[in-house]
Amino acid sequence: MTTASSISEHIRVVLSDEISTGVIKPGSVLEEGLLGARFSASRTPVREALRQLEASGLVEIRPRKGAFVLPLTLPRLMQMFEVTAEMEAMCVGLATHRMTGVERAKLFQIHQKASEAAKNADFDQYDELNLTFHELLYRSAHNDFLFEELMRLRARLLPFRRTQLRYPERLSSSNQEHESIIKAIMRGDATQAGLTMREHMLNASVALARFMQTSDENEQE
Repeated sequence: MTTASSISEHIRVVLSDEISTGVIKPGSVLEEGLLGARFSASRTPVREALRQLEASGLVEIRPRKGAFVLPLTLPRLMQMFEVTAEMEAMCVGLATHRMTGVERAKLFQIHQKASEAAKNADFDQYDELNLTFHELLYRSAHNDFLFEELMRLRARLLPFRRTQLRYPERLSSSNQEHESIIKAIMRGDATQAGLTMREHMLNASVALARFMQTSDENEQE
């Protein structure tokens, strides 16, 4: 059954992809009526999708003028990934000794499903499982303040964490990095788990930069 929330989420994902991959350029105006026609949706889910995009820092909603796509430079994105890498490294270090047996089992289950998705080049499925994998680690640190801050930062980077997975072979390498993180956690090596997570997130930022640069070069040809 299709609900207003599922329609809104679909609109958000599509627009996020188009903004983060450069299909929709900074300065573009997203008009509710045109979006409603494009997605065959009423104004309610369209407005909710735009509010979510605004919360992610991708657009600015101006009364009676529409939603304007904001510029977000590559250097700024790299800074955001850098901060995320450090926070997630700390999170995994804590989770190594704090996560429960049930949480470990669930982490394995998510990883197994993600491995299948990566093997089948199922981009959407891997993207969803990737977010679930990281969120479970956030929760497994059992630090509410850290969890809230990580989720807030993730919301800002969400479209770009998805975009970096589009770089060639990134699904496979991302999945292999997850496996290395799990192995370090299972050994009880909090230091190595943190370092591996830090490397994982910085690799994601490099993949994003390469993807964006390649897209720019293709446009100029």
